[in-house]
Amino acid sequence: MHVAYWIIATVLAAIYVFGGAKKLLQSPAQLRPMMGWVDVMPLARVRMIGLVEVLGAAGVILPPLTGIVPGLAIAAAVGLMIIQIGAFRLHLSRHELSDLPLNVVLLVLAATAALLGASVWT
Repeated sequence: MHVAYWIIATVLAAIYVFGGAKKLLQSPAQLRPMMGWVDVMPLARVRMIGLVEVLGAAGVILPPLTGIVPGLAIAAAVGLMIIQIGAFRLHLSRHELSDLPLNVVLLVLAATAALLGASVWT
């Protein structure tokens, strides 16, 4: 269980640090080719989503790694699930159907991390 959790958590963290850092650091013009939805959302919200993604990535890695309240990793994984539900709804409303499979995969990975974390740290 531990090995499976760490593999999934590492994949999630890498994806969310990458995407979150882009949202935090790049301009809307730089984000637009990869994330067309930035035009319909205030920049502050795009930055907030990026911050939450980076914090979620840290949350699935740091608590179990340090042994300090490892159960927080479960909350972080649930938070990443919520992000993906919102992303799914956004892409669906914009008819960006090609983006939905990635949202589903990330949702399943986050749910798996939450379930594995619950079996390991509770």
